[in-house]
Amino acid sequence: MSRVALVTGGTRGIGAAISVALKAAGYTVAANYAGNEEKAKAFEAETGIPTFKWDVSDYAACVAGIGAVEAALGPVEVLVNNAGITRDAMFHKMTPQQWNEVISTNLSGLFNMTHPIWSGMRDRGFGRIISISSINGQKGQMGQVNYSAAKAGDLGFTKALAQEGAAKGITVNAVCPGYIGTEMVRAIPEKVLNERIIPQIPVGRLGEPEEIARCVVFLASDDAGFITGSTISANGGQFFV
Repeated sequence: MSRVALVTGGTRGIGAAISVALKAAGYTVAANYAGNEEKAKAFEAETGIPTFKWDVSDYAACVAGIGAVEAALGPVEVLVNNAGITRDAMFHKMTPQQWNEVISTNLSGLFNMTHPIWSGMRDRGFGRIISISSINGQKGQMGQVNYSAAKAGDLGFTKALAQEGAAKGITVNAVCPGYIGTEMVRAIPEKVLNERIIPQIPVGRLGEPEEIARCVVFLASDDAGFITGSTISANGGQFFV
């Protein structure tokens, strides 16, 4: 029986590519989503990957949602914490709501999703936790103090939890994408992309969602069993750690 993988924010953008790649690699995949039901149902119809709706910023909703996934498919053995939001503003204009919404989803969401499945992974002696952070969690970004803080926190979460999981057969890793050609990024005016963003990327192009997905598939595999507490920077050479 194939391993069960759960991808949060798994029906659009990078998350959709991860869901599809994991299914192609032989995993039984569940894709979580929070809001866009129309796109989620279209994704499910197109891929055959079942979708489940809940908000990762709500711990009780995560417990219930994970329970629904496990009742339908079996214990979650691979968790991909991909769900994320932006509420960009310069810090002097940032509201407490903008701060709290981003922290609640992009950082607390990792706790809310990982905590309910952790004991099961420990008991079974196997698990893969893979969190999608960001280049801006590594280097910071003006206008994204909330987002950068949350994504940097994801890396601290990864390094600390990896130390707890290692002896129990659980690896905990992160991927930090740079500018990826998702629907959101491609909506940026072409002039801005070509004159301000792409020139910062040494390889001279945006990344593709599938390139991030391949990183995740590797980290989920048995081949990556000796890799934990690590961060893969997939940014076309834009930033080195």
